[in-house]
Amino acid sequence: MNYGKFIQTVLDFLIVAMAVFMAIKSINSMKRKEEEAPQEPEAAPEPTKEEVLLSEIRDILRTK
Repeated sequence: MNYGKFIQTVLDFLIVAMAVFMAIKSINSMKRKEEEAPQEPEAAPEPTKEEVLLSEIRDILRTK
């Protein structure tokens, strides 16, 4: 029987499977680091004219 050929095939499969596993694991860890990286804070949008007017009215009412 061809025991040697079977064992060689099994070992080849395990080596390839381990290489693919390590490649996928490293890709996933890179994606996680990319997601965890601090992102630049977005600039606060400027208030609308309505908000500006309402805040002026609020400030006037506070002083009285």
